[in-house]
Amino acid sequence: MKSLVRWGAMLGLVGSTLLGTVTSTIAPAIALSEQEIKSKLDNIPVWLITNPQGLPLSRPIPEQNGKKSNGSVTGVYMSKQEAQAFISDLQKVKDKDPKMTQMVKNLQVTPVPLGVIFQQVQKTKNEPNRLLFAFKPVDKEIKGAMNLLKKSGQQVKQFRSVPVFIVRFAPDKSYVPIKLGEKKAEEEVVPLFFSMQDANNLLSQVKPKFPKADIQVVDVDGILNTLQEKNDPWLDKVLFFPNPEARQYIQKLPKKNAPSSAPAKK
Repeated sequence: MKSLVRWGAMLGLVGSTLLGTVTSTIAPAIALSEQEIKSKLDNIPVWLITNPQGLPLSRPIPEQNGKKSNGSVTGVYMSKQEAQAFISDLQKVKDKDPKMTQMVKNLQVTPVPLGVIFQQVQKTKNEPNRLLFAFKPVDKEIKGAMNLLKKSGQQVKQFRSVPVFIVRFAPDKSYVPIKLGEKKAEEEVVPLFFSMQDANNLLSQVKPKFPKADIQVVDVDGILNTLQEKNDPWLDKVLFFPNPEARQYIQKLPKKNAPSSAPAKK
């Protein structure tokens, strides 16, 4: 989790950012490399349910069209509290198998940088026995995303991925950038929020000058595909902002000797 420590200097910037404007004099860019995308995602902590050795709790992938898969799937939680609640529910279920009871008793919530999950997916995507990661979005953010989509006139029954919220100057205009850092070393970034409230905080600053400004809801899978495939210059400026619960976790991290480990392999 060493990568998460770097976020410390930026924690106070959500809701108190400096607005910028998208410049048109940016040099042409190429699609981001896997390592560049990983670095952007390393700022975001997610949580796995594991045993004390770090092996994720997983289940076999169900058969599809009569074909059996040797792979397995594990949950990736955007909320530590929701991951812990799942463990608590499992521990309330009585099982006659003492080994199973002991296994459930020892389950724990383990933090991992989202960049590590992304890297694992890329490395094993062609392996038949790979471990798949099923993302578990924060319930509140799913409801917020659904409401925004319905208000925009879209007919949606469910949101299948992790929602990301981006503030635009208007529905047909560019995304709103912000400036981070000291005046002599300001960096312009395009914030992508995992919290609708954080996006609303920025929107409230934009609205007085840009009345048509709004929030666009996209899914994280689409964002990652865009980062991998598109050559748009603004993508290099993308910065993911963790949700409030994740920021609280980051604030409590020790400045030194923070764990930096991938989920254990079977």
